[in-house]
Amino acid sequence: MAKDNSRLVNILFQVGAIFIALVFTTLVMFIAGAPPFRTYAELVRGALGNFKLMADVVVAWVPLLLSTSGLLITFSAGLWNIGVEGQITIGAIFTTGVLRLLQDSGLPPFLIISLSILAGMIGGALWAALAGALKTFGGVNEIFGGLGLNFVATSLTIWLIFGPWKRPGVGSMSGTQPFPESLWLPMIPGFRLSIWTVILAAIAIVIIYYLLKGTYFGLKLKAVGNNMRSAYLLGIPTWQYMMFSFILCGVFAGLAGAIQVTAVYHRLIPAISSGYGFLGLMVGMLINYQALWVVPVALFFAALNIGSIQLPIVLKLDSSLSGVIQGSMVLFVLLMDGFRRQFSIKWLRRGDGE
Repeated sequence: MAKDNSRLVNILFQVGAIFIALVFTTLVMFIAGAPPFRTYAELVRGALGNFKLMADVVVAWVPLLLSTSGLLITFSAGLWNIGVEGQITIGAIFTTGVLRLLQDSGLPPFLIISLSILAGMIGGALWAALAGALKTFGGVNEIFGGLGLNFVATSLTIWLIFGPWKRPGVGSMSGTQPFPESLWLPMIPGFRLSIWTVILAAIAIVIIYYLLKGTYFGLKLKAVGNNMRSAYLLGIPTWQYMMFSFILCGVFAGLAGAIQVTAVYHRLIPAISSGYGFLGLMVGMLINYQALWVVPVALFFAALNIGSIQLPIVLKLDSSLSGVIQGSMVLFVLLMDGFRRQFSIKWLRRGDGE
C-alpha cells in the first residue's frame, strides 16, 4: 500500500511539473505577443499534419533516441557525458571518410554502407574513450573535458569541409559533395525516412534496456554511479566500468552520426550533430534515466522540433520556442523532483515521530 502511495505521489509531482512548464511557456507567449493556443495548435499541425511530417518526426527521433540511449549508460555510472555532441560528430566524420574511401572501390553498396556505419560507431567510441581517459587518468572533469572535445570535433568538421574534403573547386557551408544515391540507406519512396534507421534504433533501445535492467554489468554500473568508493570496496573495478560506460555511449553516439550521413544529409555538414547530443541530455534528465521512457519522450521532443518549423512560417515566431518548452519541462521536472524528495523526507520523519 505504501509503495502504491509513493508511486501515486511521484506521478502527481511529474504531472504537476509538466503543467507548470506549460503555464510558464504560455506566459512567455503572452509576453512575446503570440497567441498561445494557436501556437500549440501549429506545433501539433507541424508535426502531425500529414504523413510526410510524421515521417520527418521519426527521422529526428532516431538519432535523438540513439544519443539518449548511450547517455543512459554514462548516467548510470554517475557521469555527465557532455561530449556526446562531439562523439556524434566524429562518428559522422569516420562514416564520411570510409564512404569517400570506398565509393569507387567496386565493392557492393550494401557492404560499403555497412562498413561506413561500423566506422562511425568506432569513431564515436574512440572519441568517447578519449573523454573517459581524461576523466579517469587525467582527473579532468568530464563536463569540461567533453565540452573541449566538442569544440575540437566541430573545428575538425569545418576544416575537412573547407579543406581536404571540400567540393570540387570551392568549399561550401552546405557541406561536402553529396554521395550517390546508391550509398544511401534505402529510403521509403516519397519520404526522407529509411526503415533501416528505425530498425537500428529499436535494436539499440532493446540492448540498453536489457543491459541496464537484466545484467550484472548494469547492476555494477549503477553501483559505481551511486557510490564509487563503496563499489570499489565491494570489489568492483570502478575505473574500468567508467571507461566502459564512455565507450558504449560513444558507440551509440557514433551510430547516430553515421545515420545522419547515410540516411539524412548524405554528406558531411558543419552542424551534422544537429544538437541531438544536448537534447538527449535533456531527455535523459526528464525521464529520470529510466530506459523504459526513452521511446515516447524522445518522440515527443522530436515532434516539438519538427513542429516548431511551422512557427516562423505561419505565426512569424522564432522556432526556438520549442526549445523554451523543452527546457522549461526539464527545469520544472527537476525542481518538482527536488520538492518530492523533500516532501518524502518530511513525511518519513513525521511517520517516525508518530
